[in-house]
Amino acid sequence: MPLAQLISPQQLAERQKSAGLVILDCRFALEDPDYGLCSYAEGHIEGAQYADLERHLSGPVTKGVTGRHPLPAADTFAKQLRAWGISADTDVVLYDDGPGAYAARAWWLLAWLGKREGVFILDGGLKAWHSAGLPLSLDAPVIEPGTFAGTPDNRLVLDAEHLHKRLGRPGLTLIDARAQPRFRGEVEPIDPIAGHIPGAQCAAFTENLGSDGRFLPAEQLKQRFAAQLQGRPPEELVAYCGSGVTACHNLFALALAGYPLGKLYAGSWSEWITDPAREIATGD
Repeated sequence: MPLAQLISPQQLAERQKSAGLVILDCRFALEDPDYGLCSYAEGHIEGAQYADLERHLSGPVTKGVTGRHPLPAADTFAKQLRAWGISADTDVVLYDDGPGAYAARAWWLLAWLGKREGVFILDGGLKAWHSAGLPLSLDAPVIEPGTFAGTPDNRLVLDAEHLHKRLGRPGLTLIDARAQPRFRGEVEPIDPIAGHIPGAQCAAFTENLGSDGRFLPAEQLKQRFAAQLQGRPPEELVAYCGSGVTACHNLFALALAGYPLGKLYAGSWSEWITDPAREIATGD
């Protein structure tokens, strides 16, 4: 079974009341942390539960040490997965408003803990669901706890120290999911220092999507990332962004294209800049 899987609104509508299916609403807005939960309360796909980026999909922030969205503790996240009703054989559908970054963060966390089959992202997100004329619900589902245990695969995670040691090595492909102006250091609307990690290439996550907001075909994604890998081993690819969220969109797109799961520098730019000894670069 493929590691990265999409589901269309029509396919989800046909399956949404099936036994053994958990739907997670991952909507969030960095500028308004209450947006996702408020939006969920105003209407969500029937059967969905809310997964909050900061309460569920991230761990505690330590100012000046961690990035803005550190990984949750593995045992804490596994406990939350069980509370959502997830077991090893559960199918899970993840969605957000549309671009898919928050859904991809949840997908990556599930893969990190070993849940790599039966996990889908709603292609086009809630925007596509609306466009298909499908209804929302105000009802909270009744959930029977699951049994998923999970074991973290820390080969998929890189910290700042280990990334720093790898910089400049010939096999490393380092991709930054932020938009070009932030990558170049021309603007920085969120973090106190602008720029990027030396040696990185800009791979804006929005370029994984077509004009309709859905993921590009696998062959187009393969060509996109082949141009950045330039023959280097895909297993050595490291993805980062501002805080370890949109980087997961690139990792999902890579998996859709048939590449093996790359590594996530979870702390990303917001952690990198906490140590003034770490080099930064600007421009292309």
